Formats: sequence, C-alpha cells, structure tokens
Amino acid sequence: MSGDVSASTWQVEIQLGEHDGRTRAVARLRTHDRTALVGTGLARLNPTDRDVPEIGAELATARALHDLADRLLGAAVGDIADVTHEDVELRDLR
Repeated sequence: MSGDVSASTWQVEIQLGEHDGRTRAVARLRTHDRTALVGTGLARLNPTDRDVPEIGAELATARALHDLADRLLGAAVGDIADVTHEDVELRDLR
C-alpha cells in the first residue's frame, strides 16, 4: 500500500429495551461527517421457550445491525449515483 494513510472512527451505539417477552434494539451510526443512520431490530420470546434475555438481546441486536447495514448500503448507492450521475447497482456485497 502506498501513499498517505488516513483513519477515522465511526461509532455505533446500540440501545436495548425489553418488555413482555419482546426485545427491541436500536443501532445508531454516527460518522465523522455527522451522518446519522438508524437500524432497528426486534425479537420475541416464544411462549414455550425458557426466558433467556441475552438471547433476545443478541437476536434483536443482530437484526438492528442488519437493518443498519442495509441502510448504509443504500446511502452509499445514493452517494455514488450523486457523484457519477448514473444508476448504481452494487454486486458482490461480501
């Protein structure tokens, strides 16, 4: 790798709430240019399952992060289209 190296830090804050066997996660991304995106995720306890709050938190958080990732990809597509003035289709997202 050649040239200057730059680094930045983006922060994701996850807030969790639980009520009546339902867990809700909200993932907020803040970037250096003040971009703010929000993803949400829900999980619910199956009435026949044992209540393990950590599992609900994991599922809700994973879903919130997935939602956030989709929104971030959408923002990137929009930004690319704005710069190139062309339709954009992302391939190979991994």
